Amino acid sequence: MSISFLRLWPLLLLATLAAAPLHAQREKLPLEDLEFVEKKWPDARRTGTGLRYIVLNEGDKNSAMPVPGMMVSTLYKGMLLDGTVFDEALDPAKPLRIRLGRGNLIDGWEEALQQMHKGEKRLLIVPAELGYGTRGRAPTIPRNATLIFEVELLDFEGK
Repeated sequence: MSISFLRLWPLLLLATLAAAPLHAQREKLPLEDLEFVEKKWPDARRTGTGLRYIVLNEGDKNSAMPVPGMMVSTLYKGMLLDGTVFDEALDPAKPLRIRLGRGNLIDGWEEALQQMHKGEKRLLIVPAELGYGTRGRAPTIPRNATLIFEVELLDFEGK
């Protein structure tokens, strides 16, 4: 048994080393976008999915955070990396009201909103695969676009 273990040991070590990169976080931004983002927002935090964010206003740290099924009310401005605004809802009297977890939001928003407290405002840097992906959203969002959002979570309520 020890002889077969000695023969298999190098193979087990090789398999373990080969699997290690699978657990490493893969950068989701194209190199050109990454350089721009790191220069403009060097303090942005990155999640395991590749979403980057900066907390602009902490909001009520004692409030709970929304979960799928809840209705959220937000103010937001969506921009391309060059600053072109493609969509916004900035009037507190007419916020975007939408239910989480129903496939109506891009993945970057779904993730971010579930980590925010009431009143919190974040700048989100959303890689294409957490946004509109390879298809974009013609005519305003090109294919494979890295998106920037300023999102404020005004309120959320029940399931």
